[in-house]
Amino acid sequence: MNRSLLETVLSGTRKRTSHAHVVDQLGKAIVSGEFPIGSILPGDPELAARFKVSRTVLREAMKTLAAKGLVVPRARIGTRVTPRNDWNLFDNDILTWHFECGVDEAFLHHLSEVRLAFEPHAAALAARNASDAEISRMMRLAVAMGEAGHTAESLAYADLKFHLSIAEASGNPFMRTVGGLIEAALVGIFKLSSPVEEKGGVDEVARNHIRIVEEIGRRDEAGARAAMENVIKIGRERVRGALRSGER
Repeated sequence: MNRSLLETVLSGTRKRTSHAHVVDQLGKAIVSGEFPIGSILPGDPELAARFKVSRTVLREAMKTLAAKGLVVPRARIGTRVTPRNDWNLFDNDILTWHFECGVDEAFLHHLSEVRLAFEPHAAALAARNASDAEISRMMRLAVAMGEAGHTAESLAYADLKFHLSIAEASGNPFMRTVGGLIEAALVGIFKLSSPVEEKGGVDEVARNHIRIVEEIGRRDEAGARAAMENVIKIGRERVRGALRSGER
């Protein structure tokens, strides 16, 4: 299971090769608006001096940023920051930079909308296709979410494992590709407002996820879909409440 986004945002750890450092710092500067959309990045000599790296490392970093859709090189002009619509928002690094720079309610709402487009259908497919062994595993993961002693980070990991197991049990390989987006949404929810901070919050989370598995076990596609929609909407409302409390 890929934990990179959860580990980065919740625990603050990042890989620190020279290449990764340059990609991280430039990517974050672009997402934050330090280098605005449409602007030309400083030239190679200035950036190489800024990051204390060779031009070879810098060029490789620029290739990485271009592959993510953040920049495009222009002959005799320089490297231009691309419009936001060109950015690959499914990319874990780009999602991480958004969280590190600060996300708003609209950003998290868009994430929840994409989850609502995919995950309820994945739950319905799991009700149709999951094996008994997969259903048993999903139930174990759901029950584990209610265990005592969870931290915000451990509950986020448990939640992620559960939702990825639903995607896998759907039987549709494309569902698994949205795992990074699910991870990003859970990071946003748990970083802003974790259920472990609420009285009875962990138990409620476990009950709601157990309900999803119960509907899958009954092979009730509509019930599984509705139970998953309920979980996503509860998380969205928790985030809204946390953001609005922070504005007061």
